[in-house]
Amino acid sequence: MRYKVLNQEEPEEFWQGVEQFNQGQFYACHDTLEALWMEATEPEKTFYQGVLQVAVGLYHLGNKNWHGAVILLGEGIKRLDRYPSAYSGIDVDELIISSADLLKTLQQAGAEKVGTWQLGKDAIATETSTLPLPKIVPAESEIV
Repeated sequence: MRYKVLNQEEPEEFWQGVEQFNQGQFYACHDTLEALWMEATEPEKTFYQGVLQVAVGLYHLGNKNWHGAVILLGEGIKRLDRYPSAYSGIDVDELIISSADLLKTLQQAGAEKVGTWQLGKDAIATETSTLPLPKIVPAESEIV
């Protein structure tokens, strides 16, 4: 089931969570969005949960917890997939695609290799390459 776009402005805390996400402050993003999620109703509730699960997956990756990263990225992607391409002012498709690309890379690498990777604010350095971290970007229709 895909949700329809609602003409609703997101609270300031949502944008604070987006900023924390994009700055690599994944635990802080989780805390910020969890507070919104706990009080929200559908369809925002599942949307917030999907974004915060991606953030927690990245937090686990930073702690070299491959299993936690894979599980939470997958759960977040699954929840976000219910939403249209642009929702609440963000490009949901871009977040899903970049998160899914990272998830696929993690699954192919396995837990042993991920333990040697270094997570930075914008990318993950592996033995052979640098992988960009997912970012939350504005939806095209929202760019002025």
